[in-house]
Amino acid sequence: MHHNQEPRVDKQKASLSVKKSLGTVNKILQMIEEDKYCPEIIQQIDAAIGLLQSSKKTLLLGHLDHCLEDKLKEDRTKAISELVKIFDLK
Repeated sequence: MHHNQEPRVDKQKASLSVKKSLGTVNKILQMIEEDKYCPEIIQQIDAAIGLLQSSKKTLLLGHLDHCLEDKLKEDRTKAISELVKIFDLK
């Protein structure tokens, strides 16, 4: 449904961030099981959250740049509802 190659780049970038976050989450679990120092674990949790937020931002920007116009033409109410949900406005 995308018009050019750019959305794929967005999704590849988002995918890389999610894969990195998976590695970080696995490290967090290992650190917890090994009873590592809590502030170090918390720092890794923040890193995983940051990676996921980066992925979300990348996907959202790609959606706004490449998909939203078509979605608004197809079903304006649904497209707006999706954005409200994404931005947690309700």
